[in-house]
Amino acid sequence: MIDAIHNWTLLEERVNNAQTLQKFLHEQQLPAHFLEAIENWHMPLAKKLAAQRSQAGRPLLIGINGSQGSGKSTLAALLTLLLTETYQLKSIALSIDDFYLTRDSRLALAEKVHPLLATRGVPGTHDIPLMRSTLQSLAYDQGEVQIPRFDKASDDRYPQTQWDTVTAPLDVIIVEGWCMGTPAQPEETLKHPINDLETREDSETIWRSYVNRQIREQYTAAYEAMDIWVMLQAPSFDCVYRWRLEQEQKLATKLHQDSTDAPQQNKLMSAEQIERFIQHYQRLTEHSLKMLPASVNYLFELDQNRHIIAASEPQPVKLS
Repeated sequence: MIDAIHNWTLLEERVNNAQTLQKFLHEQQLPAHFLEAIENWHMPLAKKLAAQRSQAGRPLLIGINGSQGSGKSTLAALLTLLLTETYQLKSIALSIDDFYLTRDSRLALAEKVHPLLATRGVPGTHDIPLMRSTLQSLAYDQGEVQIPRFDKASDDRYPQTQWDTVTAPLDVIIVEGWCMGTPAQPEETLKHPINDLETREDSETIWRSYVNRQIREQYTAAYEAMDIWVMLQAPSFDCVYRWRLEQEQKLATKLHQDSTDAPQQNKLMSAEQIERFIQHYQRLTEHSLKMLPASVNYLFELDQNRHIIAASEPQPVKLS
C-alpha cells in the first residue's frame, strides 16, 4: 500500500512537471523537442545548483553570460522554474537589461561623453549601483523588494509604480546579460577599430575607452559578487546577427498578441537597424568568447542553431 502511494505521488509529480514545462515552452515560443535539451542539460544543472545552495546555507548569486540571442534569458527563466518547482527554492531571474539607465540619462551621457552612449547595451549604460543594491536586498532583506524593469520597445525604464515586487530573502538570484562577467580589455587593443561603427563613429576611441573604463571601475566589482558563473558559448560573433533578428521577431509577435502594446510595434528595429545595433556589442562579445570559457563554472557550447552540443565545468565552484 505504501509503495502504491509512493508510485502514485511520483506519477503526479511527473505529470505536473510535464504540464509546467509544456506551458513554459508555449510562453517562450520554443519547439516541443526542446524538452530533450531540458532533460539532458538543464535539469542536471538545476540539480547541481540546488545542491550548492544547500551546501552554502545562504542565498546564491548566479551570473549567466551569453551573446545576444543565445538563449540566456530562456536559460535563466528555466532554471528559476526548475529550482522553484522541483527543489522548492525561492528563485528569481533578472536581466542586466532591467538596470539600464533611463533614456534621458543616456541622452545626457551621450551629450557629455560620446553620442554612441545614447544606445543602450554597452557597459556604462547600466545603473550598476541600483543593480548591486537590488541584489543585496533580494538576498538579505526581510519583506518586499522592488525590481526595476526596462521596456525595450519604448527604449526606456518603466516608471517605478510599474516595477515588480517580490518578498525577500530569496534562495537563488540569477542575473543574465550579454556582457556579464566580461573583463576589461588591455588599453592598447582599443586603438584598432574592429568594424564600421568604430571606424566611422568612434575614430578617436572615446566611446570604447569609456566603456572599457566603466568595466574596470564599476562592473568588475559587481561581477565579483557572483557565486557561480554559467556561459552559453556561441560558435562565433557571426551568429549574433541572425540570433538577434530572431529575438526581435519574437518580441514583435509578443507585442502583436497584446493589443495594449500594439503602438510599440513601430519602435521595433528593422533588419538594417539590427545590423548596425549589434556592432555596438561586437568588441566585447568577441572578447567574452575568447576570455570567459576557461574561467566559468558551467560552460555550454552552442552550435549555429543555438543547440547545446557539449557541456563542461572549467572551474570548480568555490563557496565561502
